[in-house]
Amino acid sequence: MATTALTNIGTLVTNDPTLGEGALGVRHDAAVVFEDGVVAWVGDSADTPAADTGRDLDGRAVLPGFVESHSHLVFAGERAEEFAARMSGEKYAAGGIRTTIEATRAASDDQLAANVRRLLGESLRSGSTTVECKTGYGQSASDELRSAQIAGRFTDEVTLLAAHVPPPEYAGRADDYVAMVCDEMIAACAPHAKWIDVFCERGAFNREQARAVLTAGVEAGLIPRVHGNQLGEGPGVQLAVEMNAASVDHVTYVTPADVDALAGGSTVATLLPGADFSTRNKYPDARALLDAGVTVALGADCNPGTCYTTSLPFCIAIAVRELHMTPAEAVWAATAGGARALQREDVGSLRIGARADAIGLDAPSYLHLAYRPGVPLIREVFKDGTLIASSVGGAA
Repeated sequence: MATTALTNIGTLVTNDPTLGEGALGVRHDAAVVFEDGVVAWVGDSADTPAADTGRDLDGRAVLPGFVESHSHLVFAGERAEEFAARMSGEKYAAGGIRTTIEATRAASDDQLAANVRRLLGESLRSGSTTVECKTGYGQSASDELRSAQIAGRFTDEVTLLAAHVPPPEYAGRADDYVAMVCDEMIAACAPHAKWIDVFCERGAFNREQARAVLTAGVEAGLIPRVHGNQLGEGPGVQLAVEMNAASVDHVTYVTPADVDALAGGSTVATLLPGADFSTRNKYPDARALLDAGVTVALGADCNPGTCYTTSLPFCIAIAVRELHMTPAEAVWAATAGGARALQREDVGSLRIGARADAIGLDAPSYLHLAYRPGVPLIREVFKDGTLIASSVGGAA
């Protein structure tokens, strides 16, 4: 059994309150031992047991790897001109997705896979050790199937987002497209996905259409999640809670009734402040959600149209500055919160028995993720206990 010890950790975030202070389970002058891909021991650095290999962190911080619970990585092309137009005053509308649909349909499998690989490499270097990946830019049965299959080469967390927006050939016929998704597309793609998602929003799908998609997905063995309340108040949050969805994502415009519904259910509110930053949208009221007891996650929402970033550290900094989250709340949301959104207990923490996915910072504390925005602070990335990326000497 191979063991690796990380010692002389200035600040260790475990996300296990039984192991340290507060919700983050913080320990100082700490150490952690990985054995066969899981966390085997956590304690004081002076008491570290013998290990096969060791790494001295020299007083730097260690955190669980970030859990990216919302990304759209299977696509071709880019929409920089659309971004520039928004920055010049044009308002975002969901229809821009159709530009990416055309490019994705025209791309080869190898081109799509290469783009996923490139973006996952960025995510990893930014500290994301678990990444969910959605379809949604194919929107024909064959293109959604190959999107799910390509995503499945890289992650077990594949989400079927066939109901992103009605594709061009179904313009003005959203009901017909929903019927095709429910009757044909879900059956073809379900063996290659874990989740079913729908964009319940003006310009996309209404409550009844979204409910039909989620119901068909559940009947096919998929677990529901929802894009909701991004562009305005709407039924997305309430539908997500009604359907017992794992998460409702964006949650930018919510009513007190929406907050109460989330607080009374198990659905995670996944906030995506990078999208609001990139669209000049208002930011979610994270304080109202947190103060009501809602479980909150943070995602990067990498996609070519409204948030072309893979950096959860960037989103943590925005969440602290603009969403009025504390640094501890933002870090928890990007790690344990993301794990909750994916209904995972083996990632998002460094408790005993969890997967040995961890990041070392070039800083003494997790506070620096918000304190030093834009600075590349991720120095080491461990996946299943193995050092797979390092800013010292490049990839491990």
